[in-house]
Amino acid sequence: MRIEGLGVIDEATLDLHPGLTVVTGETGAGKTMVVTGLQLLAGGRADASRVRRGADRAIVEGRFRPAQGSPAADLASEVGARTDEDGTLIASRTLTMDGRSRAHLGGRSVPAGVLAELADGMLAVHGQNDQLRLLRAGEQRAVLDRFAGDVVSGALSTYREIREQWLRCSAELATRRENSRELAREADLLGHSLAEITAVDPQPGEDTALLAEARRLADADQLRETAALAQAAVCGAPDCDHDQPSAIDLVGQARRRLQAESDPELQALGERLGEAAAVLGDVAAELSGYLETLNADPARLEQVLGRQADLKRLTRKYGADVDGVLAWAQQAHQRLAGLDTSEEAIAALATRRDQLATELTRHATALTVARTATARELGDAVTAELAGLAMGQAQLAVVVSPTLAAEGDDAALTVAGTRLRAGPEGVDEVELRLSAHPDAGSLPVHKGASGGELSRVMLALEVVL
Repeated sequence: MRIEGLGVIDEATLDLHPGLTVVTGETGAGKTMVVTGLQLLAGGRADASRVRRGADRAIVEGRFRPAQGSPAADLASEVGARTDEDGTLIASRTLTMDGRSRAHLGGRSVPAGVLAELADGMLAVHGQNDQLRLLRAGEQRAVLDRFAGDVVSGALSTYREIREQWLRCSAELATRRENSRELAREADLLGHSLAEITAVDPQPGEDTALLAEARRLADADQLRETAALAQAAVCGAPDCDHDQPSAIDLVGQARRRLQAESDPELQALGERLGEAAAVLGDVAAELSGYLETLNADPARLEQVLGRQADLKRLTRKYGADVDGVLAWAQQAHQRLAGLDTSEEAIAALATRRDQLATELTRHATALTVARTATARELGDAVTAELAGLAMGQAQLAVVVSPTLAAEGDDAALTVAGTRLRAGPEGVDEVELRLSAHPDAGSLPVHKGASGGELSRVMLALEVVL
């Protein structure tokens, strides 16, 4: 490991041996900066104030030797990092005065999170305050779960999934029972609104189509006059002066004159006029069809206006337009389906809750069994490590016990006839109990262990894990 420009360290190189390396020194010698450098290599938060005064940046480099096929080696391959000829992998972290941080692994720029994932299984920093974590009950349970590995993690994942379903079902049942009157009133309002919409039976885009039709019916006379004049101008009309040629006639005359000439350019223009004449013919035919379908029907206009009034009543209440009304109706149907406060619906929900509780109890029991089976293994492994830490007569026991539910606890679950609290981590409490020597009683580590003993227990756990 090489450190440059970090805190009190101008430049230093440390040879960290596999297994355990102890860093000691006087106050101000740079022990904290060594730990800070390790934390940076492990993807920790970068603090610009750690850059040495007078330096523009701090650099920390570390050489790791991942085993072939290990998660660290797979990670390096995944991000495209290159190993040296001896199989080692160089990780580096650069921190500038303006707070910017860059991470590299095997010559490739990577996010700091990649370094964190790399160091997770290859680097452990044990400081003088780390043992305080053991005083928290949740940390003691996490230690056991980590030691157990997939045996517990798989059971815990399934337990959490069922627990979420059970809690949701229980909460919904309680809400229906407590707020049945309010929910029934809401259901009545939704049912009335949906009945009103169903009676009108709006269709998607109907308001837009009716608006266009109403305008056409109201302006039928003017539209007919305009279309007839346009038709006469394009192709002529039976009652028009035959001496006044139409647009099609004029274009036809021009085309014939151009194509009668021998000049190729004029002939080409004549062909283009032929295309124009074809377009004019299509327009004339469409105008004729338009005039045939245009109908000034006062009865139909009144019907359209009445339909628009019906739709307007809906859009004033439920949406900006007909499509909005239909979207509201769909949401209302879904909401109404969930507001069934009948005795049958509540009974069905209660049955579902009981089924989930039975399933959750089964998974909670399986989780307890897995933890209990692993607890003895963890205690024996840590006890063996304590023998090498000047605690040869000490013994660590890992005790798994049920967590009793308090009165009125919403997460209470009956397991083997006892009401336990079904928390997100299961129904178990895990406690590390230490007996420092044969004549000493076994006490929880947060009560009976000294600071030095806590440090040794923490270090032994890190080795075992």
